Amino acid sequence: MATEFQVTYDCADPGRQATFWAEALNYILQPPPEPFESWNAALEAWGIPPELHNERSAIIDPHGHGPRIFFQKVPEGKDAKNRVHLDLRVAPGLEGETRMDALEDRAQYLEKRGARRLYRVDPDGIDAGHITMADPEGNEFCLD
Repeated sequence: MATEFQVTYDCADPGRQATFWAEALNYILQPPPEPFESWNAALEAWGIPPELHNERSAIIDPHGHGPRIFFQKVPEGKDAKNRVHLDLRVAPGLEGETRMDALEDRAQYLEKRGARRLYRVDPDGIDAGHITMADPEGNEFCLD
């Protein structure tokens, strides 16, 4: 049996990162626990001061297949290339210009939500082609 896991991001703004990645992955923000109707209501009931409400956030796959992704606030900024990154499989089974057009469409969608394009690799017989991007805090990911 596989081990359940979550992916955790250290970041400066957990709420913004969670919103971006929910859009990028077709995930949703993790709902608050019952009986609370909002996270603010839960945090207030638990005595968490308002200035600490954005210390963490999480997103989940609405269909329950993908891992939970957790965002936690840390004081230091990102200062080097990621050692691990996500590849968003947005063009599986597509090849050539059709593939690259699908990648470009997704890149433009994510750029409007705060991502930044780093570079594009066109198909060359070895690589099927991909676009490397950065999320709003500079974490690299690929559109594959």
